[in-house]
Amino acid sequence: MEFGFGADDEEFRAEARSWLAEHLTGGFADAVGRGGPGSEHEGGAQRRSWERELGRGGWIGIGWDSDAYGNRRATLTQQVVWAEEYARVRAPGRYGHIGENLLAPTLLAYGSQEQRDEFLPPIARGEALWCQGYSEPGAGSDLAGLRTLAVRDGDAYRISGQKVWTSLAHDADWCFVLARTEEGSHGHHGLSFLLVPMDQPGRIEVRPIRQLTGTSEFNEVFFDGARARSAHVVGGEGNGWRVAMGLLGFERGVSTLVQQIGFAEELAGVLREAVAGGAADDPVLRDRLVRQWAELRVMRWNALRTLGGSASTPASEKGGGQGDAAAPSVAKLLWGSWHQRLGELAMGVRGAAAAVGPADWSETSPYELDALQRLFLFTRADTIYGGSDEIQRNIIAERVLGLPREARGPR
Repeated sequence: MEFGFGADDEEFRAEARSWLAEHLTGGFADAVGRGGPGSEHEGGAQRRSWERELGRGGWIGIGWDSDAYGNRRATLTQQVVWAEEYARVRAPGRYGHIGENLLAPTLLAYGSQEQRDEFLPPIARGEALWCQGYSEPGAGSDLAGLRTLAVRDGDAYRISGQKVWTSLAHDADWCFVLARTEEGSHGHHGLSFLLVPMDQPGRIEVRPIRQLTGTSEFNEVFFDGARARSAHVVGGEGNGWRVAMGLLGFERGVSTLVQQIGFAEELAGVLREAVAGGAADDPVLRDRLVRQWAELRVMRWNALRTLGGSASTPASEKGGGQGDAAAPSVAKLLWGSWHQRLGELAMGVRGAAAAVGPADWSETSPYELDALQRLFLFTRADTIYGGSDEIQRNIIAERVLGLPREARGPR
């Protein structure tokens, strides 16, 4: 399928552009450009209100298979149009993207009708915020090594264990948790996908993790007998690995194009810095800038090719975003290393001045960074989180190319 925009898409673009111009005003305008990677701590209250505004407009869940949950439906090309227009006006970073783009397609593919009816409408209204309970201290990229345990207790499960690098857990209402429901199981076996309410004082503790940027978007989450209803197991007990892998497939898609629009804006900022400071006159730095631009274009074409290949097959028919088995890992390898090099380039165009903060040190502001410094520090994690580069290469080697599996010791 050749990916392109038609007359209906351009009409949809005009509608999206008009709605954003009308609604991104007042207090919401103060949150413009805030809440992206490395600045998720900014404008929290305004961005949460903005989620509800998007919900009232029907703009949450436009990529879902059905419009039965208070959302409008849009074709694949129209989803891209909305993403482009949203990024063009630098609308606030989405607070509800985990529920909308990860949990919702997973429920549509694997959840029961009762689960969809319970959880999708609050997400579509922008009222329910979700976080993702996957990684653990001893099982980050190697997710099959997780140890969090969920023990059946009547019509519920009692969850004990720890998750780490949990984005926005401090604000989330719910968490989807991958845990062992079969004690003594190993690897991919005995896992279940549980929907867990976060408001459980004494049973769930959230501890912010201070990062290189000085902010704390990520958290540690400790479960001490936290309760999850048995009716909130997605895909059935023991099928957690299948559901979890299906969810990871939904992480790439239209959201990849949204991300690239943000990347283009960051690159433009680095270019402006290079021209203003004279670094663009250096042939080596100029070559690096051109290379970054060219590689970003290649990533866009690859994303469009992947989307065109998948057409608009409903999530419920894809078996969890299967399709091109290599696409998610290839996309992650491409953008992770590209973004990290952009952070390094941002410091390169600054030269020695990159080591100097934007404000003098004080007891009240001991750790001030400007946008490019934050970009550099935050992107150090790009090749680690969301599945490290090493794990992505293993997936491509073993599951796509059919190469021998890497030798693994006993657990």
